Amino acid sequence: MGKVFMTQLGNDSLREELKMLISKDRPEVINAIASAREFGDLKENAEYHAAKEKQSFIEGRISEIESKLSNAEIIDVTKLDIREKVVFGSTVKLRNMDSKSIVKYKIVGEDEADIDNGLEHLFLLLQALMEELVVTLSRMQQMDMQKLLKCRGNIK
Repeated sequence: MGKVFMTQLGNDSLREELKMLISKDRPEVINAIASAREFGDLKENAEYHAAKEKQSFIEGRISEIESKLSNAEIIDVTKLDIREKVVFGSTVKLRNMDSKSIVKYKIVGEDEADIDNGLEHLFLLLQALMEELVVTLSRMQQMDMQKLLKCRGNIK
């Protein structure tokens, strides 16, 4: 796995999720498996299979988070000179050419993405915005996306 870019907030959030998975969710699922074993035949034991599936998800997520944290590169967006550039940490305003509405996105790490709060991890959008303007507009039109209005860094 290559570098995983994230803000300090994203790093803190992953560490909190990892702590919860290890200290709360993992012990709960181990207890659920132990309880389900008491019901007898494991082949037809729905509770046992559900608990094992949940355990698999939890262990997979723990492994994923540990990998991301070990490869994390924390970007302090307050120390970047990102005015008039579209880079990690930038806030980008886009206008929908049909409805004329304006949408604002902040380019963040994958685990920080939250479309409802305007935090977006759109690799294709970021890639398009970082290329030449002509290519950007062409690609955005092909994707039936919105027109780039303005890019400013460090907007909260």
